[in-house]
Amino acid sequence: MQDLLCMNNDFPPRAHCLVRWYGLREFVVIAPAANHDAVLSESKCNLLLSSVSIALGNTGCQVPLFVQIHHKWRRMYVGECQGHGVRTDFEMVHLRKVPNQYTHLSGLLDIFKSKIGCPLTPLPPVSIAIRFTYVLQDWQQYFWPQQPPDIDALVGGEVGGLEFGKLPFGACEDPISELHLATTWPHLTEGIIVDNDVYSDLDPIQAPHWSVRVRKADNPQCLLGDFVTEFFKICRRKESTDEILGRSTFEEEGREIADITHALSKLTEPAPVPIHKLSVSNMVHTAKKKIRKHRGVEESPLNNDVLNTILLFLFPDAASEKPLDGSSSTDSNNPLSESEEYNLYNQFKSAPSDSLTYKLALCLCMINFYHGGLKGVAHLWQEFVLEMRFRWENNFLIPGLTSGPPDLRCCLLHQKLQMLNCCIERKKARDEGRKTNTSEIYPGDTGKAGDQLGPDNLKDMDKEKGEVGKSWDSWSDSEEEFFECLSDTEELKGNGQESGKKGGPKEVASLKPEGRLHQHGKLTLLHNGEPLYIPVTQEPAPMTEDLLEEQSEVLAKLGTSAEGAHLRARMQSACLLSDMESFKAANPGCFLEDFVRWYSPRDYIEEEVVDEKGNMVLKGELSARMKIPSNMWVEAWETAKPIPARRQRRLFDDTREAEKVLHYLAVQKPADLARHLLPCVIHAAVLKVKEEENLENISSVKKIIKQIITHSSKVLHFPNPEDKKLEEIIHQITNVEAIIARARSLKAKFGTEKCEQEEEKEDLERFVSCLLEQPEVLVVGAGRGHAGKIIHKLFVNAQRAAAVAPPEEELKRMGSPEERRHNSVSDFPPPAGRELILRTTVPRPAPYSRALPQRMYSVLTKEDFRLAVCRFVFIMSQNKVDEWLVRE
Repeated sequence: MQDLLCMNNDFPPRAHCLVRWYGLREFVVIAPAANHDAVLSESKCNLLLSSVSIALGNTGCQVPLFVQIHHKWRRMYVGECQGHGVRTDFEMVHLRKVPNQYTHLSGLLDIFKSKIGCPLTPLPPVSIAIRFTYVLQDWQQYFWPQQPPDIDALVGGEVGGLEFGKLPFGACEDPISELHLATTWPHLTEGIIVDNDVYSDLDPIQAPHWSVRVRKADNPQCLLGDFVTEFFKICRRKESTDEILGRSTFEEEGREIADITHALSKLTEPAPVPIHKLSVSNMVHTAKKKIRKHRGVEESPLNNDVLNTILLFLFPDAASEKPLDGSSSTDSNNPLSESEEYNLYNQFKSAPSDSLTYKLALCLCMINFYHGGLKGVAHLWQEFVLEMRFRWENNFLIPGLTSGPPDLRCCLLHQKLQMLNCCIERKKARDEGRKTNTSEIYPGDTGKAGDQLGPDNLKDMDKEKGEVGKSWDSWSDSEEEFFECLSDTEELKGNGQESGKKGGPKEVASLKPEGRLHQHGKLTLLHNGEPLYIPVTQEPAPMTEDLLEEQSEVLAKLGTSAEGAHLRARMQSACLLSDMESFKAANPGCFLEDFVRWYSPRDYIEEEVVDEKGNMVLKGELSARMKIPSNMWVEAWETAKPIPARRQRRLFDDTREAEKVLHYLAVQKPADLARHLLPCVIHAAVLKVKEEENLENISSVKKIIKQIITHSSKVLHFPNPEDKKLEEIIHQITNVEAIIARARSLKAKFGTEKCEQEEEKEDLERFVSCLLEQPEVLVVGAGRGHAGKIIHKLFVNAQRAAAVAPPEEELKRMGSPEERRHNSVSDFPPPAGRELILRTTVPRPAPYSRALPQRMYSVLTKEDFRLAVCRFVFIMSQNKVDEWLVRE
């Protein structure tokens, strides 16, 4: 009874329909499980209602119980509630065609009074609550503030100020389709207001309460979401690059990269004519020529202008007049590099936002959307691979990549490009080293010309390497490749091991130090007191994550046996052996203890002891693990010869690794490429929505973006994320874009930027923010407030735009004279929905019965009329009936 009489929940913005119709907070609904089980016959409806009544009486349940009847789309419910000698009947009427006498308050009052059947005269006053809803659909006077796409533009569309290398943003259509204004008269009594088929006092401008809600466009087309979605579709394609572009187009290239075993054959071929300056014409070479030959220029997926612009964007050094000088890495002093937005690539496993990989992902995304689709992607990738080979063969570093080994926090494709850059750096340094003296490369060396000997000594060194160092050298990356330098083999022969074991003065004097970087500063050699020099060592071989995984699998297959552990240790000791050889060359006469003190100080234990003279002195010895029999360190030390790093076998075979990377790039299908670069695209999309959100400052969007980052971090760290999870991320990004577009649309319609007074601007911005986050927002001041005046003006302008006399069909459709009157006079259109709630308290069934509440809800739309009535009836128990009979 309290729920039915309470007026605080008359028109809830979001609730179950029974809550809106009856005002109840608790109820039970019995509904058919499937649509085809609908209760259609009247007899079955009555049977269900009888069963409900018996069940409520037997159980003493005082919660209202409803049964859904007829087809589900009609939302027809009948029900009953019992308790404390009172029964409540819930009845409903649903009609398609609205009777004319029930389109206004006076007609509905007649129905209500006849339904309650009150025995009293005159009837108690009826309390009334009324809500009219007006719909605004015409936004012609407020153009949607989004530039249309320029498909014919040279590079990309000019949507939202799109520049090359940046993602577009915004909706192509207005994301706000309708504005619903609800004017409410919450507390009226019968007789105070007149509303009939001739006259009505219900003017929306005079309504004490205004509330507004907006209807969002269903799935508005958003540019950023479309960009990412279309790129994601490539991941599901199966074609290879050759199949897309035509196998005959790149037959020659296919034969060249078909067999990786011939990758080094180019070393024996005549050297090509060096190209000392990069240019766009050099980059757009073989692929473009062959496409012209086989298809004609007009059939190429990408035209020259677009392709040249992309390549200049990816490789800005191509436009410079000077050849590359090696400064191709990104600027380490860039303030963006320390920001949270920049470091998102760590979480997404993508690539830094100023890297070549990141730019390539944006270019491919744009090409896929605007220029050529999948064919354009395949064409650009083919050109990119050719450019990578061109740079490798001509010692030009790849721009947009940080120097150093591959960053395992980035995607695999980025690691591969970094690996190729490492190969180019090594090859470039080696080629320059051949043209310079040894002393210029290693300032720490003695630099004497006597260090270089004749060919006989080289043969002896080869022999010595084969006899002494065979067991260790076999674990390096290359079996037969050496640096092109001569060595003091005569001096090494017979002294390479003995000097490390015995350290005699003759052997030490015969060796000359080589490959010194600088003096240690503190440490001296234990046996002769000479200063200890830090040697120039080879850098360890850089590896990408797939190579690391492959190596770990090989090591794991060796098993846990003693022999397997021994093999595993030797395979992992190639770098250790190289460092030992460099150390011996820089420190003639050194021992293993000297090397351990520098290389692994924790394995050299020092303690104070009292000598023969009673003085406290430091005495050191190797740790327990270094004294284990057949220790790898001891075995490697005995095998190592004093060879400086520049004459050692390369730990990192840059030629072979570069060819492996180029082959890996060449065989990538567009789907594989899209999988590699999708984290970069998602990374760019998140940065874009964060940038746009900062301009609007929407609190709910901030929370959603944080959720997207958390979700993406979990999904993208897996090597092969599920398509369903990737689609969820893209859908979340699209939703954020739509919310921001709605905010901009509402701000444009309500003119927040045009407010002269700061207080009014803040109120309007708060109002717009609430419209985005709440289902319905109360308009402060109703039609007299600042927001209310703007809404009124919107409706007036829409009415003026539609002021043309309606045709006859429209007049017929409008139906009642009252609707015609509204259409011709009012600033507002006829209400799209009319809701009325009538309440009163009367005794039933007899005048002396307890006074109980009665309620009727009515909703009227153009194609729907519904009455929901609940009537209370006082039920006397048998004892009460007997007492009444005796009294009578």
